Amino acid sequence: MDPLEVLKRALSAPQGSDDQRNVLGQLRAQLELQPGLIHPLCTMLVPTIAHAADSLMKHWVLDLLHHALSRSSLPVDAKSQLAAQCLDVLMNLLNDPSQQTVKTVVQIFANVYPLLFRTLCINRNPIAQWDTLTRAKKQIVDLLENATPLGVKEAALKFVHRVIQVQTRGVSDPRLQNTADPNLTSCPSNHPFINAGALEAEGNTLIQLVLTLLFSSPSADLISSLVNSWAPLVKHRPGLLPICVRALTTWTPAALVAAGASPRDVKSVEKAVRILLLHINRSPHGAPFQHEIGPVLHAQEQRMKAAEVTSKKRAADESAGQNGANKRPKLDVDAAPALSAAQLAQFDFSILPAPLVVEFIIANLQKIPEERLLAAVAKYNESKGIAAAPVPGPSTTDAAAPPVVVKTEPLDPLKMDMDDEAEITNFDSERVDKQVALAVTGDAVAPAAPGEPEPEAILRLAEFVAPPPVKLSQAQREKALATIDRRAYEAAGEVDAASGEVDGPKTMTRGAELQAVLLVRSITRSGLEEYDAVEENDMQVDGRPKGRNAMREKLCAYVLEDLPSRVRLANLWMNEEWYNDRIQRERDADVVQHYGVWLRRLLDGYRSRLDAKDRTFARFLLDLPELSDELLHFMRDLCLDQDKMQVGFTTLRELVALRMPVRKAALAILLDMTTHPERITRNAAIITVKRWVPDTQPMDRLVQRFALQMLRRLCVIPAPPKPEPTTEDSDEDGQLPQEEEQADDSIPAYVPVKLEGPADRAVVLQHVELVFALCIKVPDLLDEIFAAYGRMEASVQEAMQDLITQLVKSLGPNHGKLLTLLRTFPPGADSLALRVLNIFTENAKPTAPLVAVVKGLVAERDLDARFLIPIMAEMDKADVVKHLPRIVSILNGKPEEQAIVRSLFTTVVASPPSAIGTSNQPRTRQSDMLTPAELMVMLHEQEMEIGLKPTIEAINICFSMSDIFGQEVLAVVMQQIVDEPQLPVLFLRTVIQAVRTYRSLIGFVSTTLLSRLITKKIWQNPKLWDGFVMCSKIIAPASFGALLQLPKDQLRDLVHKEPGLKAGLRDYVIKKAGNKQRVAHFLEVFGEDNGTPDGSPAPTPPQQAQATAVGS
Repeated sequence: MDPLEVLKRALSAPQGSDDQRNVLGQLRAQLELQPGLIHPLCTMLVPTIAHAADSLMKHWVLDLLHHALSRSSLPVDAKSQLAAQCLDVLMNLLNDPSQQTVKTVVQIFANVYPLLFRTLCINRNPIAQWDTLTRAKKQIVDLLENATPLGVKEAALKFVHRVIQVQTRGVSDPRLQNTADPNLTSCPSNHPFINAGALEAEGNTLIQLVLTLLFSSPSADLISSLVNSWAPLVKHRPGLLPICVRALTTWTPAALVAAGASPRDVKSVEKAVRILLLHINRSPHGAPFQHEIGPVLHAQEQRMKAAEVTSKKRAADESAGQNGANKRPKLDVDAAPALSAAQLAQFDFSILPAPLVVEFIIANLQKIPEERLLAAVAKYNESKGIAAAPVPGPSTTDAAAPPVVVKTEPLDPLKMDMDDEAEITNFDSERVDKQVALAVTGDAVAPAAPGEPEPEAILRLAEFVAPPPVKLSQAQREKALATIDRRAYEAAGEVDAASGEVDGPKTMTRGAELQAVLLVRSITRSGLEEYDAVEENDMQVDGRPKGRNAMREKLCAYVLEDLPSRVRLANLWMNEEWYNDRIQRERDADVVQHYGVWLRRLLDGYRSRLDAKDRTFARFLLDLPELSDELLHFMRDLCLDQDKMQVGFTTLRELVALRMPVRKAALAILLDMTTHPERITRNAAIITVKRWVPDTQPMDRLVQRFALQMLRRLCVIPAPPKPEPTTEDSDEDGQLPQEEEQADDSIPAYVPVKLEGPADRAVVLQHVELVFALCIKVPDLLDEIFAAYGRMEASVQEAMQDLITQLVKSLGPNHGKLLTLLRTFPPGADSLALRVLNIFTENAKPTAPLVAVVKGLVAERDLDARFLIPIMAEMDKADVVKHLPRIVSILNGKPEEQAIVRSLFTTVVASPPSAIGTSNQPRTRQSDMLTPAELMVMLHEQEMEIGLKPTIEAINICFSMSDIFGQEVLAVVMQQIVDEPQLPVLFLRTVIQAVRTYRSLIGFVSTTLLSRLITKKIWQNPKLWDGFVMCSKIIAPASFGALLQLPKDQLRDLVHKEPGLKAGLRDYVIKKAGNKQRVAHFLEVFGEDNGTPDGSPAPTPPQQAQATAVGS
């Protein structure tokens, strides 16, 4: 559906109607799927709401703009452009009467400010934008300081935090600077309108404003928002950490309490402060402040506990007062008449509920002194004739044995049987309470009801027989489990408080561990056989967990609340669930398996709480009794989450190293990740598996095999068969069995199943980045790379040449294995070896070992001349002359080769004295360099070995280097060549090119060079003779004097080849030759008479003279 059509529907719908709201919602969802349309749409819509009334459409446009600048996937440049286009409109909307509009605009400015600051630091022209941005900043800061609604203040506070982040300095090292984090470091010191010093001072002022709000604001919500926004600030600006820690450690809720904040609000702020302090304490930057944060956290914990006790007491008092008011009107204490004993005796206590009576009895027993209680018991025994037992110590006779025998040593829950636990579960505490109540009341014992034993029988302890266990209903059983749960929590806290011990992530106090065992066993293994037979497939009743699942739900929530400190409890619980599932499977194969269900609940619940450097999670998984495939898939998902990938990769590494049953599966996940298309994920996986290479077996062999498997997938030509290596001790050091060490030929999930050409560079990188990374630790893998390279398709080879750059640079030009490979690389890898050589010499001189290797390589093997180019600067003159023709022969008319040869000429040719300092030769011995004349002469002498076309290109390159090959050099070159016994074929072509380039050489050529060529009988070489004729025509009439030196036949042939020279020569002869006989001789050669009857020369027409001059 076209977004513009949807927008038209929204605009045509009634304002504020449900129809318009639904259409706008559809349009927003469509734009989020196509973020490229957001920019033009916002550019079109935002100006329309500048002065519009408050409406649904106005809020929708602002929300869309907020999404575009904050959460959309638009490029940063597009966001900056959109922010600049909407800046004036947003400035006007800060004065909008709607507080909701102002709040949204302030939130948008929190994204606009860093975007435009980054742009304006680079673009120094739009000063008006900076002025508008400064005015908006001042107005928003005023909103924070003045009495404005809470929502607007919170938005302004977030804006101020963003301004502080921008107006402080980030990392000074340019290599570590983050381009997505604009700050004062990126602002030039000479910026025309942005004063970095003033902005830094303003940022410090805003920090003081935020600290003032922390200590003086009466709003708990505002302080919570302030504290929560500090976490990203100190993460990006570690320099502000001392200020933050000092403020948090000195903060107290005194201002909130004085302002009348509720205990719940105070507790909320306390939790926010505590969470931030814990976060700082665990971060790497918080190590210097741990001695300050620790005592503050302890004091805060005590303060929060005291506040909670006070709050509960106040709530209980208020509840009691409310209950009393509901029962009867409150009377004056002094006016209340005292109840007599007779009235109490007449009161029917049976009408009261049993729990209330029990509470009355317990309360009265607590108030009775111990001496009085013992005296009452003795009096009763005396009245009934019962022998009194000795008060201190237990009785040794059967008659004085207590009704319930309690063992003096504590029970070990780990050695208790299920039947013993069932007896504890069915203990009738109400019956014991009833017996104690009867004993205390003495003569007030009520007569026994029919069917019940007499009180004397109850109190005769020697005759006491425990009643049979009571069968509990489902509701009673759930209540008993809840009681156990509550008592376990309370008892653990009391034990820790009494002993002074504190649970750690690796250890538990003795009391806490015993309570934990009791708790998890009561949840996992409690119950009678008839309850175990109840189906538990239906986990919930009326949407709520029932039975032991309700207890599991509470335990799960308790563990997730702070897993790092409760990891021992979590492991104990999971081990008990796994053991109980095994027992239940022996009875019924279809029973619900709680281990997998609740482990999944723990993993899903803790995933959102995971910290990037949390090591507790790995320890928790390592101690689990069983690791399923589902758990490994969960670990894969963690590795794909960039915020939690460190935890995922660390945990998988520990599982591979320490849990052999899942080693193969976990390692397979890691190896698959080394081919992931996302660079961050792929690099993290490569770093993880590279730790095992080359010392940790068997992971080392498996990783190398996988790397080579990925490399060989790029080959289109199969490799020759190799004999299988024999390994005698393959099972030592905890290695995998032989069948598990076989290479897995399965294709990773992140690479194409079938590779098709031309190859994509990114796909090639997915295949080879692991093996490149391993080459640093295992240089022998370079042999495999060079061997596979020759069997790759051309486009893959081209990508390999580009991708291997970083590896070669990291190894360096003195790496022994690489130098050996340059000498012995296999057939087909010539271009890769040449690329390695070029990488070494791109920005540095070739080292002596490298020069020696290349010289030996060229001497031993017939290689491309390009191998010589990088080391030519380090050769002596004789070697340069020897190898230069071979290099020049690579010229084929392409600009790339021409640039290579031109660079080479610059390297091996010494600049003439007039051009000293203009070249960049790396040589230090000028005697090893060729002179320009020597190079030009050599090119002519070696023209047949080089080839005529490459030689012509090389000569043209020399002519283009006019600063080196000037007219003096060319004159010397022509003089040297003309004196040679045999003239080169291209000599006259060079002469013609020289006189065309430098007209001042015409005199030298006409007076000296042509005469010398005539004496050498130039006409005997047809090609040179043609060049002589052409040169004579080009420099005419300067050449006429030399041409008259030609023999009669050659002069006639010249005039025949170039008829245009005839008239000029005739005129020259008539003017210069005074002897009429000689004139007649030349005119006869030209095929003419004297021209006039009297022997005077015929006049030359002006047009012909002009044509002759132009032709010359």
